[in-house]
Amino acid sequence: MAEVTQTAAKSPVLTVAQLNAYIKQLIDADRLLASVWIKGEISNFTNHYKTGHFYFTLKDPEGLIRAVMFRSAAAKLPFLPENGMKVIVHGRVSAFIRDGQYQIYVDSMEPDGVGSLYIAFEQLKRRLEAEGLFSPARKRPLPKIPTRIGIITSPTGAAVRDMINITGRRFPYAKLTLFPSLVQGPDAPAQLIAGVKYFNAAGNVDVIIIGRGGGSIEDLWAFNDETLARTVAASAIPVISAVGHETDFTICDFAADVRAPTPSAAAELAVPDTSELQRKIHNIIGRMELSFSKQLSAYRGALANLSGSRALTSPQNFIDDKRMALLSLSGELENVMKLELSGKRAEFASLTASLQALNPMSVIARGYSAVFGEDGKLIRSVEQLDKGDRFTFRTMDGEVIGETVEIIRGEQTNG
Repeated sequence: MAEVTQTAAKSPVLTVAQLNAYIKQLIDADRLLASVWIKGEISNFTNHYKTGHFYFTLKDPEGLIRAVMFRSAAAKLPFLPENGMKVIVHGRVSAFIRDGQYQIYVDSMEPDGVGSLYIAFEQLKRRLEAEGLFSPARKRPLPKIPTRIGIITSPTGAAVRDMINITGRRFPYAKLTLFPSLVQGPDAPAQLIAGVKYFNAAGNVDVIIIGRGGGSIEDLWAFNDETLARTVAASAIPVISAVGHETDFTICDFAADVRAPTPSAAAELAVPDTSELQRKIHNIIGRMELSFSKQLSAYRGALANLSGSRALTSPQNFIDDKRMALLSLSGELENVMKLELSGKRAEFASLTASLQALNPMSVIARGYSAVFGEDGKLIRSVEQLDKGDRFTFRTMDGEVIGETVEIIRGEQTNG
């Protein structure tokens, strides 16, 4: 400690840093505070992602204390602390000289009343569900009659024996392929993931069963791995998850296309029952035979009706009927044509009268005459002729051919 100055009254005068350092020494020397358990509610929680440290406050109705959990300890937690979570922490209490505040340096933490694994399970479940990983819309249907079954489980457990026995009894035509894997412990998730990837890469099965028998939440924890859940959800081959007993649920169950309550139930879901399948096939054959029989009877009835028709038993009557129908249609057609012809005749007479009224020869017939040039066009003006031009003078009873000797122009009159 730095040298302490004294006043005239011999009382020591401390700096702020000296006082804080002295208090820190007192706290650090206390054996109780060197290893203490504290329970309280988390508030003001901050996850410092760059450093990996957790900063938060522990509080109860009567007080609060600041807390820090460094990355080395925080990385071991199976769950992520949240505001409002009630926890029990262990650590040492010490003072921070710069701020003059004491706090607890936490080295371990567990939920108060609820297991840490359960909290980690619920947190991961909520997060993946919010991403849509468990949505029924993305789940694939199981094949109706699979002939190749892939199983990912322990080769020595009771689960694989149950699945082999049940599959062989229900549908002996199916071929089983086992991918041996650990089903618990820290190395299990990687092996389970490798199994799913192997079957997808090989494409040698129609459906995959992944699972194990029952156990504690710690025993089943490998099936709560986030990477395994994402691998199962991304599988192109339908996946049945069968982990533990009927009351056990894992993240893998939610990510799979179908969840079976037990490995035995998974085998029953994967393959059809041969006897039931045979019964259905017999029913289908029976319905087809009945349908064909009804259709054949209908055709026979139709053939009987046709064979008794007059067209076959008495062709002359059939021909006479058609002849009468033809005569009737012929009469109707003749009447229609007469009406049509009469109308056309009236229309033709009207057009003929109109043309006759416009015919210049009609005018000539009434005592007039007309002069036409060599090109056959009507001469309406002396301007259309020159001296020496030939023309035709047409009257009612003939024509006179003439030649222009002289042109005398006069005034044009209207009339």
